[in-house]
Amino acid sequence: MAQSNAGAGITSSKDSTNSAETEILHVVIKRDGKLVNANWGLHPNLKEELKPEELKELTEIMGKVTTIVGKRFAQILTQAEEDVSGTA
Repeated sequence: MAQSNAGAGITSSKDSTNSAETEILHVVIKRDGKLVNANWGLHPNLKEELKPEELKELTEIMGKVTTIVGKRFAQILTQAEEDVSGTA
């Protein structure tokens, strides 16, 4: 089963050359037993700069994206589990 949720996570990191990178959009797919949970987050600065209608549109689109990706991930996990149990 897949679930999708909007998040507000941010991540800033530096690579090995010390150039700053800022993650403005983050998508995470997690598995907990048979449950697959898809979340996304948007950098707070970008979130503040978006017009309300843009944020609403982005939220709807990302909801669809995380649902599609989460469902596909769940299908792949289920298939992998069936393949493993079928070879035992």
